[in-house]
Amino acid sequence: MPRRGGGGSWGATEGIILAGMLRVLLSTILLLVPAAGLAQKRLMTHEDVFLMLRVGTPVLSPDGKMAVVSVTEPSYEAGQEASDIWAVATDGRTQARRLTHTRGAESGLAFSPDGKWLAFTARREGDEAAQVYLLPMDGGEARRLTNRPTGASSPVWRPDGKAILYQSMVYPGARTDEENRKAAAARRARKDTAKVFDTFPVRYWNTWLDDREAVMLVQEVEGPDTPVVLAPGGGLQGSFNPTGSGQNLNPVWTPDGAAVVFSATADRPKTMYAEVEMHLYRMAVAGGPAQKLTQAGASYTRPMFSRDGRTLYAFESRTSTARQIYFNTRLVAMAGPGFERVRVLTEGWDRSVGAVVEAPGGQSLFLEAEDDGYDRIFRVPAGGGKVETVYTPAEGALTGLSVVGGVVVAKYSAATDPGQVVLVDLVNRRFERLTRFNEERLARLDLPRVEHFWFTAKSGKRIHSVMVPPPGMDKAKKYPVVVFPHGGPNSMSKDAFSTRWNYHLLTAPGYFLLMTNYTGSTGFGAKFADDVERDVLRGPAQEILEAIEEAAKRYPGIDLGRQAAIGASYSGYLMNWFNGHTDQFKCMVNHAGAVNNESQYGVNDGGLSRELRMGGPIWEFGKGQWNDQSPIRYSAKWKTPMLVTQGELDYRVPFGESMTTYKLLQRKQIPSRFVLFPDEGHWILKGPNSRVHMEEVLGWLAKYLK
Repeated sequence: MPRRGGGGSWGATEGIILAGMLRVLLSTILLLVPAAGLAQKRLMTHEDVFLMLRVGTPVLSPDGKMAVVSVTEPSYEAGQEASDIWAVATDGRTQARRLTHTRGAESGLAFSPDGKWLAFTARREGDEAAQVYLLPMDGGEARRLTNRPTGASSPVWRPDGKAILYQSMVYPGARTDEENRKAAAARRARKDTAKVFDTFPVRYWNTWLDDREAVMLVQEVEGPDTPVVLAPGGGLQGSFNPTGSGQNLNPVWTPDGAAVVFSATADRPKTMYAEVEMHLYRMAVAGGPAQKLTQAGASYTRPMFSRDGRTLYAFESRTSTARQIYFNTRLVAMAGPGFERVRVLTEGWDRSVGAVVEAPGGQSLFLEAEDDGYDRIFRVPAGGGKVETVYTPAEGALTGLSVVGGVVVAKYSAATDPGQVVLVDLVNRRFERLTRFNEERLARLDLPRVEHFWFTAKSGKRIHSVMVPPPGMDKAKKYPVVVFPHGGPNSMSKDAFSTRWNYHLLTAPGYFLLMTNYTGSTGFGAKFADDVERDVLRGPAQEILEAIEEAAKRYPGIDLGRQAAIGASYSGYLMNWFNGHTDQFKCMVNHAGAVNNESQYGVNDGGLSRELRMGGPIWEFGKGQWNDQSPIRYSAKWKTPMLVTQGELDYRVPFGESMTTYKLLQRKQIPSRFVLFPDEGHWILKGPNSRVHMEEVLGWLAKYLK
């Protein structure tokens, strides 16, 4: 059998010793004493990171007196994770209380219009798949509303509170439960395992696609279990869920309850030669075809009606072209009764809308958006106009705003806190914690605060970075610096909690952690995000190297003689680029990083967008960035030791890329180590695997940053 971590310059004995050292390091880190004055604090461990309660997005009751939230209690043991619904009084006078006590996930929380019932999705004992449940808010057990063999998700109450709309993935031509059961049984009875496709894509993130279709169903709350099936037809498909749980049509009811509006695409079979556009459609419950509401040239998603029902809001993102790949996501409005004329509300605002909720009174809307390294709350008039900043927390972020009357709640999270439900005062720009999840554990940990700085790069661009100092830092000492660029590249490093690459777990051994928002990052304007498409690696890499120099000027405790770089996904791609262009790092960690632009094109789940980024089709190899910015072309210059990690079920950056990287390192006799997780995808999510992954990462850094 293969030995975990074998290969490279590591012998069997050394590998065993290293594994033992890592486990001792992580299990005894509680005994380590930080600098004087912090004796009551200890360092972060993987158990702290992984086992902390995980708080979902709060949902307000119709009267605004209560918020409900899904809280997950993780476990290292498979099947032992618990996810329950908690109730939180918004007056802050009583402690949060648990409403359910079950294993498995409970999600999709939705109050009935009168506030008497809470709908949610869960898979409980005896269920063939996840179903919609109804919990009476005056006490009692939840009752199952649906019993679909294909499952039920994302419940949405009809405005009159007498029916619920939900979604399910059904087999082609099957509309009844019995037909779906027969179709599923027929597939299970097949002797072969062939997967046959006529179009692209064939897989997505970590899942092979099949021919099941997303449908919507309307079921009366009181009455027979005979839902009305709303099948979009016409080849319409919802957006893919990255978790592999099918598609999402994001449906909402029209104010009169006679129809639904949803987001779908008919373009997916064209993925390899055209950009896929999502559009809004309206479909009557009484029957008839889906009516398209939006026009070509952009994608429209996440429809939402105003409280008075007169306006339909949605997110708009213009379609990528060879000239511009990245466009800001804008908020648009469509007035009734036809809801067909689109008006941009955030015209001229150079930021992407992340979430939206109607403000009290309906005269304006609150927006959540990334902005200059922070998550901020903004306001825009309902008729469009100037976007104004409303609130920026000094640390962390407020997300998932829920508004009823004058009551505003949100989820607060930061690098120092995985999540709380808070009451937000947007007038006085402050918030009050309504929950104290993980409070005792957090109080025992030494968690330095995230810091921000800017500098002007040699290119003339203003570049933002995030820095986390080592815990218990002694100003008289020098510490290694670990560079950790974000993935994407269209993403943003910020003050945030992560269970996969936790800042304080990475700094616990005594490292500075530097995260730079290089060109391509979001939150700094559309041009800044789009510029990476014409310089996919060289420019961002140079900015990161300059950020290290700037950080050393600002933080005298940084030892430039002990630098390391770690990256995942796009930033793993950057690690391969760094290895051919600089030798300043003592070591690198590369998770799921591409190395060969040609080979990744052939096996990943992407479509035309890859060609647009590289400057033309792959057969025009001499043009654009296909050759010039492919890390494998510079592998002759590689010399830095590298840890390579990968999930075998990763179809975004398939494991052949990591295998190629490792093979090249071995060919050049560069100290290297390959860690493969056969049951993981792009992200290492399972508890035991996550723990081993971090042991490997921290052990590799410790070996070279002594």
